[in-house]
Amino acid sequence: MQFSDYINRLKGDRKIWMVIFLLTFFSILVVYSSTGALAFRRANGNTTYYFFKQILIQAAGFMFILLMIKYLSVKFYNKIANLVLMAAIFFVIVGIVIGRGSGRTIPLGPFSFQPAELAKVAVMLWVARILSNTGESDHAKRKSFFKILLGIGLLCLLLIKVNFSSAVLVMATAFIMMFVALIPMRYLVGAILSGTILFVSLFLVRKTLPEIIYKGTRMETVFNRIDHYITGSDPKRDEGLTQDEFAKIAIYNGGFLGVGAGKGDISNRMSAAYNDFVFAIIVEEYGLAGAAAIIILYLILLTRGMMIIKACKRTFPLYLATGAVTMLLLQALVNMGVSSGAIPVTGQPLPWISWGGTSQIFTAFIFGFLLSISAENQAEIGKQDLVEKMEEDDFSEEEVFLSNIER
Repeated sequence: MQFSDYINRLKGDRKIWMVIFLLTFFSILVVYSSTGALAFRRANGNTTYYFFKQILIQAAGFMFILLMIKYLSVKFYNKIANLVLMAAIFFVIVGIVIGRGSGRTIPLGPFSFQPAELAKVAVMLWVARILSNTGESDHAKRKSFFKILLGIGLLCLLLIKVNFSSAVLVMATAFIMMFVALIPMRYLVGAILSGTILFVSLFLVRKTLPEIIYKGTRMETVFNRIDHYITGSDPKRDEGLTQDEFAKIAIYNGGFLGVGAGKGDISNRMSAAYNDFVFAIIVEEYGLAGAAAIIILYLILLTRGMMIIKACKRTFPLYLATGAVTMLLLQALVNMGVSSGAIPVTGQPLPWISWGGTSQIFTAFIFGFLLSISAENQAEIGKQDLVEKMEEDDFSEEEVFLSNIER
């Protein structure tokens, strides 16, 4: 049996399945070549440790996707949306209290858990649920807008302490979902302008803020990174090249075809080459051609996602698919932007490519949402086609009967 035959047996959009398989291929290659230094620091020099671990994590992700498509209906996600949001808020708080790295990671013995990844999934489900229950009147839409703003605002305020970029992604995804749901633009624009003015004002007066609310906080880290991006200065420059500078060198070294798989040198000099800067390593080893291939795969995901959204007959799947596509694409853009120096440094993995357990599993859930919705759309279309065919057959039999009578 050929590989295409196995693809044809999978439920859901087959082109998205192909994108997942190709991203998996790139992920395994780049994780193997970019975790060499990490293996010597943490795995006694076993350079295949993280390679096989990534394969196991992605295999688990594939299993979750298949189970979601086969056993869980899209209605089930609607029912658990409130519970998932409460769980996300709870685990973010737990991370702040006992987590490592400013609460970014919760240690669980031999494993670790990143609450921000759960928050990304929670916002899709909860906002989709609220919007699907919103009436057509302006009053109903205004009520839903402020309810979403309150709920997601609380989650984002907590996330800022843990991971600022995840908070921005969560809020941006919620606003794009509301835009698709035709929430009046005056509410959306007003909230965006208010948030932007507040953020810019805090940035401008950052040096006058009381130390108790600024010094040593995540806000200081974010503002320092923005200041470094604008001015080009960095207090750590005396210690050597920074991560973003290494990333630019990697991209420069890559050229059009790259230096070759596993032949990149920059990944061994960076502490987060396999995660936050993985796109730069792809460019170094596979060049502009490899980078273009990755971008094309995400563009295919975008176009197929839009087709799934267009085919939805019910509002909850429509908004959930919108949130899933938005989150995946925004996260990819952030990772590519950081690697290329287009935006200030921040920590976001490249979906389904970067090394990491929590991000891979929750990305699998997002793919599972999309493919479940696609599979249900296909089933509904199949039923509709069957009904139309039966009606055509009945009409043909009636024509034959009438023609026999006329004779």
